[in-house]
Amino acid sequence: MAEWDYEVFWKEMMSQIRTELGEQEFSIWFINLEYVRAAEKSITAAVPSAFYRDQIKSRYQNLIENKLKELTGKELTIEFEVVPRDKAADVQKIPEALPNNPEKVPVSGKNAPEAAAVPAGTAEKKARHPQLREDYIFDKYVIGENNSFAANAALAIGKNPGTAYNPFLIYGGVGLGKTHLMQAIGNYIHTNSESKIIYTTAENFTNEFTQSIKENRMPAFKNKYRYVDVLLIDDIHFLESKSGTQEELFYTFDALYDAKKQIVFTCDRPVSELKNLTDRLRSRFERGLNVDLQPPNYETRCAILKKKIEARNTSIPDEVIALVSKNVSTNIRDLEAALTKLMAYTELVGKNITVEIAQQQLKDVFASPRQTNMSIETIQRVIAESYGLTINDLKGPKRNTNIILARQLAMYIAREITEYSTTELGQAFGGRDHTTVMHSCQKIGESIRVNPTMDSTIESLKRAIKEYNAKS
Repeated sequence: MAEWDYEVFWKEMMSQIRTELGEQEFSIWFINLEYVRAAEKSITAAVPSAFYRDQIKSRYQNLIENKLKELTGKELTIEFEVVPRDKAADVQKIPEALPNNPEKVPVSGKNAPEAAAVPAGTAEKKARHPQLREDYIFDKYVIGENNSFAANAALAIGKNPGTAYNPFLIYGGVGLGKTHLMQAIGNYIHTNSESKIIYTTAENFTNEFTQSIKENRMPAFKNKYRYVDVLLIDDIHFLESKSGTQEELFYTFDALYDAKKQIVFTCDRPVSELKNLTDRLRSRFERGLNVDLQPPNYETRCAILKKKIEARNTSIPDEVIALVSKNVSTNIRDLEAALTKLMAYTELVGKNITVEIAQQQLKDVFASPRQTNMSIETIQRVIAESYGLTINDLKGPKRNTNIILARQLAMYIAREITEYSTTELGQAFGGRDHTTVMHSCQKIGESIRVNPTMDSTIESLKRAIKEYNAKS
């Protein structure tokens, strides 16, 4: 097939899109999109990953193709080819922290420097924000595959609050860095502007709202939250079933959004899985950009530990870091807890940490079923496929006999082979109450006693889950 040259049209298309979308949105989604070649009716562009490709296709493919049609007068199809960037493997092995001064480096792209130093000046002269942790800054946030999208988006928000990504909602499991990323946005804006910033938890917001009603201080409460430049609210899942607080937050949201003030939320699950939430507030949470954080991979866990060790001005052998990273795979909080225990041993006993000492001191942590890298999603996926269902069927409200049985089996097995609490399991199954999980486990237990085949079915499912987990 003959080669066609559409590169000049491609460059003009990119220029127009940059103008229309604005610099920050363009820098996140288009800076790594590169013209490769063309045929008569198509253009092939390189993207750095399958995730990047899928996001570009869903968000911007129509825009790109329409622009090209306007410029060339032809119906051209855009095709994507995954081409990892130079040194991409090295970047994944040793993820770097975000720069504390993002103005000095590009948000993303192959020309980003490997590390960024924190410049002296503003950050050291300005007093810390009283509601934000001093150490929750971009410079101390380690980027890996699990959080790169969320981190780049947060960085863009820090540079231009209240514009493209508003509201911004970060969701994910316990200990994955949601609060760190949220407060990093607040700390960066505080350092580089005179913006009025409030950070609070949904629980504190609720308590303050309730107290204001009792003490007849609602005007002061409304003025406090509706006239800020940046509002950061942690753990919005706490708002389930709290209709009065939901209504107040709805009006607060609209006041800030209309005034183009930045709003950031965190949640332990997607908003779609929250129960007893008003539709209008749910739509507000979903209006902007929602991003999820996943457990860090091995390379990222190593980088996190090295960053923590460096911050404590001490040293631990690389083989010990590798041991801990391999055996503690749940979340950042568990990694920090393991590191703290080793540090305490060194300080109190006065011995250097070796692999043998680490194995001895952390044997209970390493033996925990929660550290076998077994996720609830893996259990759900295997059981759903075994019964010809989807994970959404298990999480959703459907009550077909087949779905109920599969859902109860998934809850029972998850309770058996992980250490997640019934509350955590209930949240993972569509935000159900912990009593639902207990009832499901009880029903399966009763079925095992009266149905001889149920026990073998469960053991077969367990084997399939462990095999799937070993391959993934």
